[in-house]
Amino acid sequence: MIDLSKYIEVKDSHAHVRGRRLPVAFVAAAERSDHPSITELAYQFTLSEEQVLAALLYYREHQVEIDAQDAADVQQSLEMNQQFRKHPIL
Repeated sequence: MIDLSKYIEVKDSHAHVRGRRLPVAFVAAAERSDHPSITELAYQFTLSEEQVLAALLYYREHQVEIDAQDAADVQQSLEMNQQFRKHPIL
């Protein structure tokens, strides 16, 4: 296994590109949806090609955990949105 810690850090159970608040899941989602090249992804996210490759490799190595965390985040967001609709602050 390659040490990706130079490029990836985990904060609050979410993997991000080191030094950025860019989740690895965002890079992977962009790659899956449009199938851009590594160079295009680097340009889109203002990353180096090495950072993009590290993010994609990290995602592939931890896909189950990242997808589960994303699903949990979406569910939490939906629940919070429903609570807000039931009890708006304003």
